Amino acid sequence: MFNNILGNDKNKEILENAIKLNKVSHSYIFWGIEGIGKKAIAKEFAKAILCLEEEKPCDKCKSCIEFKTDNNPDFFVLEPDGGKIKIEQVREMQRKIAERPIISSKKVYIINDADTMTTEAQNCLLKTLEEPPEYITIILICSNENKLLGTIKSRCTRLYFERLTNTDVEKYINTNYPDDKLNEEILVMYQGSIGKAIKLREKKEIYEQIEKIIRQLKEKNLIEIIKMAEEIYQSKEDIDNILEYINVLLLKMSKKNIRYIQAIKIVENTKKRLKANSNYDMCIDNMLFNIWEEVNEKNYRS
Repeated sequence: MFNNILGNDKNKEILENAIKLNKVSHSYIFWGIEGIGKKAIAKEFAKAILCLEEEKPCDKCKSCIEFKTDNNPDFFVLEPDGGKIKIEQVREMQRKIAERPIISSKKVYIINDADTMTTEAQNCLLKTLEEPPEYITIILICSNENKLLGTIKSRCTRLYFERLTNTDVEKYINTNYPDDKLNEEILVMYQGSIGKAIKLREKKEIYEQIEKIIRQLKEKNLIEIIKMAEEIYQSKEDIDNILEYINVLLLKMSKKNIRYIQAIKIVENTKKRLKANSNYDMCIDNMLFNIWEEVNEKNYRS
């Protein structure tokens, strides 16, 4: 059922058995970090639930064919509107749920980013979870289960999705982007998330430049380092990932020179200052100066 989806084999086995034994729950919560396949698994599970044949999913019946073309009337994915899932969206979903299935004997509704539901929307959904129609399965997908009401969680079968292994992520990248060169540091940055890997590879030039900067800290003077870091100054929206990557590189460098450990502390201090809404360019200036100074064992402080 899940042959083309990497990782989380235990959860896949649980869902496959639910299909085989005809013991699919009315409601599930799939939770774990972004980009690890929760939605892909939920959709494959939904296709199997709706399949009309004994061996599910068959990929040949009317339900499966219309599912693959996003035209199955018994399946729906609810997405956030303006960053939130609002009560009006849940009410509309409930009106559709009340209508009996058209093709299959079941209906499946996925609520993606369910942790963005407003409290009003969650309380509204609770009515359906308390008394679900016999033909419905609702799957809530989220990164932060703690944002869901306890009453919501208590009425759902909860499955925690683990981060993928570096081997799984590397396999995915090598298969789908064979021209990409992966190093140990960038694999650490992907944090077991294919979704994050896809986002970060779109900005791989920045990360390649950051690696050059860190590796040349002892070879270049401060002015040269600042010139090399121009892309960091222009990447405010991605600074959290950039700072994390700098730390990954510094940690590796620290195996040869302990002073790089002190440089990590400088990056952590920069994170705190940025969260406190300090001036962005000034924070980057100070970070680069202090890292360069630390690594080069200089002391220009008054």
